[in-house]
Amino acid sequence: MIKEYSRSGYGARFQRKRALRLGALVVSAAVLIFLISMGFVVVKNSSRNKRQGLVALFEASSFDKAFEESGVQLKEKPLDFFLLTIRGFSAFQLAIAQINNFDTLKYIDECIWSLRKALLSRNASSGPAAGNGHLYYVLGKAYYYKGEAYADLSVKYLEKARESGYTAPDIPQYLGLTYASLEDYRNSVSAFTLALDPEEEHPSDILLLSIARSYLALEDYEAAKAYLMQCAETSRDSKTVNASRLLLGDILAKNGDYAGAEQQLLKALEEGGESAETHFQLGELYSAGGDFTSAKAEFRRAVKLDPAHLPARARLGI
Repeated sequence: MIKEYSRSGYGARFQRKRALRLGALVVSAAVLIFLISMGFVVVKNSSRNKRQGLVALFEASSFDKAFEESGVQLKEKPLDFFLLTIRGFSAFQLAIAQINNFDTLKYIDECIWSLRKALLSRNASSGPAAGNGHLYYVLGKAYYYKGEAYADLSVKYLEKARESGYTAPDIPQYLGLTYASLEDYRNSVSAFTLALDPEEEHPSDILLLSIARSYLALEDYEAAKAYLMQCAETSRDSKTVNASRLLLGDILAKNGDYAGAEQQLLKALEEGGESAETHFQLGELYSAGGDFTSAKAEFRRAVKLDPAHLPARARLGI
């Protein structure tokens, strides 16, 4: 039989990178509006020029300078809500610009520390404020990038952002991803579905694939198949198409449609090029159908493409 669907297979890292790119501009625009408001409405003392300067740095995308300068000013006013906020927002922008995961997490931790402290500072001085939606939003995304172990906190703050009336367009997508990592697939499907634009001619392939994977986890194979078919037909990304066809092949094989499964796997090879995993899946399919000669041939192709492909090597006894 074809390898069982695995939540830890395709998607975890790929979806994280894709979501990072999709969300970066949304965060920057949202927090800029918030900071401009903070800089010109809240500030009423002699430090006005310094704070306006911080907003100007953020507006010019000089996030490193805004981060450093806010840190300097925080030494004098460690509980200042505005300074903590701009430092947290700048840290998030710096985090999503990093290539090295260690550096990303370093800034993410600073973002979380600053924004959590900002929320405590505001709530202690004036009670919970409706204007916290921006902070909840960035906090929720920061916890998402911190890793699956923090998915519950990501959900908590993204939901608080929604409850506060904040409506960033990428919130449903992040909620879908975090709910899926918590294995709460019903809420994951609901959130992902909200992220789809019914009027969009070419919906996001990452959303289609993510919804399909959640339906697979719920064992709703017909719904999963519909989204996978749409994804395979509309996506322009070869990795996404390949993943969709592999999952389609799995569903069809489980339903006894070996011919349909074979067609999907052959299309995956045709559209995405040679793949050890696809050849291995073909071998599993042929083996399930009793064609052991063809199965061994596919296992050999898989090992030739990837000598470290352990499942294929195990099938060949090497």
